[in-house]
Amino acid sequence: MVSARLVAIEIDPESIRPGSVDVQYEREIAIADILENNEFIPETAGHEGPFKLNIAMVDKKLALHISLEHDEHVVTHFLSLSPFRRIIKDYFLICESYTEAIKSASPQKIEAIDMGRRGLHNEGSSILQQRLEGKISFDFDTARRLFTLICALHWKGDV
Repeated sequence: MVSARLVAIEIDPESIRPGSVDVQYEREIAIADILENNEFIPETAGHEGPFKLNIAMVDKKLALHISLEHDEHVVTHFLSLSPFRRIIKDYFLICESYTEAIKSASPQKIEAIDMGRRGLHNEGSSILQQRLEGKISFDFDTARRLFTLICALHWKGDV
């Protein structure tokens, strides 16, 4: 279903601090990857997409503001980030290890660290799908990239 997809994503600028060039690049790539190929279905009766998504932090909760392509509000879901705290913390630690490893470690060590990073990313993506079950349906690749954007909000220190 072509209409069951996201055509625009915005991250509330008040919810994140400006990141490094690398951090900003990762955010832009995640958004571009989602928009290129995604499945996104708010389970709200009477609305067909395509959809826009605005991601923000409100009272230390993730706010997912969903609207139709022409800006008609569909639904807002608030999601506690407590179940993600450990995963995000571990994810950033392993990303730092990866960054250090690529400077001097063996290819095998770099690959092992990257496998751990991907495993944590997959775990966070699965939790996101579980937490939004019955509210929003999306494929695993979309979940992975949305988890990346949740991590982008963490860079302000709100998780």
